[in-house]
Amino acid sequence: MKSNLVLLLALTSALAAEEPRSVSGIYPSLAMFNNEGECGTGAVVPWADRLWVITYGPHLPFGSSDKLYEITPDLKQVVRPESVGGTPANRMIHAESKQLFIGPYVIDAERKVRVISPHKMPGRLTGNARHLKDPTGKIYYATMEEGLYEVDVDSLAVTSLIRDGNALKKDFLVETPLTKLESQLPGYHGKGLYSAQGRVIYANNGDRDKRVLTDPTTPSGALGEWRKPGEDWQLVRRNQFTEVTGPGGIQGSDVNAPVWSIGWDAKSLILMLLDGGKWQSFRLPKVSHSYDGAHGWNTEWPRIRDIGEEDLLMTMHGAFWRFPRSFSAGNTKGIRARSAYMKVIGDFSLWNDRIVFGCDDSAKSEFLNKRKVKGGIDSVGQSQSNLWFTSPEMPDKLGPAHASGAVWLHERVKAGDVADPFLVAGWKHRSVWRVDHATGTAMREDIRGDDEWLTVKADKDGKDVSVIVTLTNGETRGTEADAMFDGMVRAGDARVQTGVFRARGENKRTLSFAADAGYYELDAELKLKRVEDAKAEAYVKTKVAIPKQVITLDKASVLVVDDRGRRWRLPRATTALDAATNAGELRVCREVATERDMLSAYGTFFELPAENADGFAKIRPVASHDLRVTDFGGYRGMFLMSGVKPDAPAGEHILRSDDGKAALWAGAIDDLWKLGKPRGEGGPWKNTKVKAGQASDPYLMWGYDKRTLALSHDAKQDVKLKVELDLTGTGLWVTYQEAAVAAGAKLNLEFEPAVQARWLRVTADAACTATAQLKYE
Repeated sequence: MKSNLVLLLALTSALAAEEPRSVSGIYPSLAMFNNEGECGTGAVVPWADRLWVITYGPHLPFGSSDKLYEITPDLKQVVRPESVGGTPANRMIHAESKQLFIGPYVIDAERKVRVISPHKMPGRLTGNARHLKDPTGKIYYATMEEGLYEVDVDSLAVTSLIRDGNALKKDFLVETPLTKLESQLPGYHGKGLYSAQGRVIYANNGDRDKRVLTDPTTPSGALGEWRKPGEDWQLVRRNQFTEVTGPGGIQGSDVNAPVWSIGWDAKSLILMLLDGGKWQSFRLPKVSHSYDGAHGWNTEWPRIRDIGEEDLLMTMHGAFWRFPRSFSAGNTKGIRARSAYMKVIGDFSLWNDRIVFGCDDSAKSEFLNKRKVKGGIDSVGQSQSNLWFTSPEMPDKLGPAHASGAVWLHERVKAGDVADPFLVAGWKHRSVWRVDHATGTAMREDIRGDDEWLTVKADKDGKDVSVIVTLTNGETRGTEADAMFDGMVRAGDARVQTGVFRARGENKRTLSFAADAGYYELDAELKLKRVEDAKAEAYVKTKVAIPKQVITLDKASVLVVDDRGRRWRLPRATTALDAATNAGELRVCREVATERDMLSAYGTFFELPAENADGFAKIRPVASHDLRVTDFGGYRGMFLMSGVKPDAPAGEHILRSDDGKAALWAGAIDDLWKLGKPRGEGGPWKNTKVKAGQASDPYLMWGYDKRTLALSHDAKQDVKLKVELDLTGTGLWVTYQEAAVAAGAKLNLEFEPAVQARWLRVTADAACTATAQLKYE
């Protein structure tokens, strides 16, 4: 009897220690929900043998349904009863008091949680910083509307230093006397806070100008600093900024240590360095434009954090970056792009030998991210996000970090003007285009040598000058899909199990799947069960019905007309999906992460920025494939696809129903890079009647490998064909080549790897029937 009891106890202990099920490093049981329009992850911090996580809803300065989560070493989620919610993203470890400050919560070494109520400290808490005069006994809190508070680390007494910019709700009781000092710092939507060198540095990345909702070039955001009570923030630079930190990270730095802040404008990323009391500025290229948008809502908290390596890890504009912790005025070497990603990451940390990314996965409110190509479908029924666990090596292994940016963009310059240094180190193929728009001249040069930074100096006056940099390491991926996709139906397969799906609302926290075999529901344990619920089945079929004829395929290529009436042409990776796509059997576009759309068109997945971030103009291909993907979308932080082989066995990525008649593919959105490099064929013309001097539609060039262009026409005389490149996606066209093509002849152009551009177009100098077709291999 005793031996049986010992065995039972051992078995019970083993079961208790068993790790929850995961898919591509995502544990569905750890998903976080709220009752708001968005559920982002504001902070992720290891502390007191636990991982602490907070979520946030949109613009909730007085509390919300969001929670403080405690994750145990065996990956169990504890929802802390002290939760008061809000829109928090602040975190700081205060070494002297041995406390973690995260959101409005204060957690000691014994995991006792105290709360600073919104009634004591109203505002959307965005950052913490060490105190300038009493770092042992006090810390600072900043809000997203420029508010600044001082908090006693022992008593949690709050002092208002700069009033939070939100108007108080009617009948909302504030228990702390609020200063009358209201900030005049430009912008709003605060992101970062840090202190060193006798000042507190604050960053915001938005503006209340209504133009920010549609025009990503609208002036917005600010970097400011503050020195003592009674003073307002003082403007350092009028641009959009996010993270502010230093070598000490979330514990704070030495009082004389450098401070870094990362931001952006329409031209590029901007890195600000404060060292020795002086500010310096640098520029870095952008890898993704999904983070653009002058309102600042598309960024969510970029970070620079310690992950246990010699260098720090930076997340910014869709790329992982290696950031030297020694970066200073005396050492500006070592920043490197590592790889591209698609997840929306709010914070991250190293915990138990893995990097844990807190994400912003699925928002019930799509905010401004509406577009015709999605067909007016509903979003998820309830906002939700999750953590993403990866190896420390993962940031080097996702997508290629093709990058570009402008040193000057349509600017007036004087002879001798010197631009901010622009990062060019770390890429193999590097070009700089110098464009004089006033004279209509453009010249491309290869960037040679081993300099870290490109420094551009004007050799003469210019009324309208642009200098554009493009950077790429080419492609290392092949064309074969990873084995994780083996269970998905291929274009030529005769049999498929498919359907449409949607994450449910009303706190059900399950997924509705209207399959061809019936109605099913998926739960947190990834059990896909048949359910007899005709009403729910009809609801999901109606709410997320696949729209028809939202894109067009003609003999030349894939044609998209966006919400502003702009015409764009895309390559077609395979002809085998033509019939199913044209018939409206395959979903074309859907939001797959908060304010991020995925376009699936004729065998290629594309990352599609929101229209307020310039939409199709800044699209980038992710991967090409021959999968017959009927539907795709998010649930509990995972990326799901329907279109599974009927005989595909259940496994990590194949979720098969209890009756065996339905299945879904599950993974992470960034698994899509493993489908293979983008490829395809098409062009702006194919036996197309063209007018003299009329440019073709733009055709996508960015992100493709091994590119050749074939030009021909049917005229009986020579026709001069001009090939132009749009370097920025904003209509900054430069002439790449002009050539007279003889009657009956064909001209083939092969683009060298260093020639990179967003779009290509062709113009003929005579009316004719012409062909301009590209092949991307």
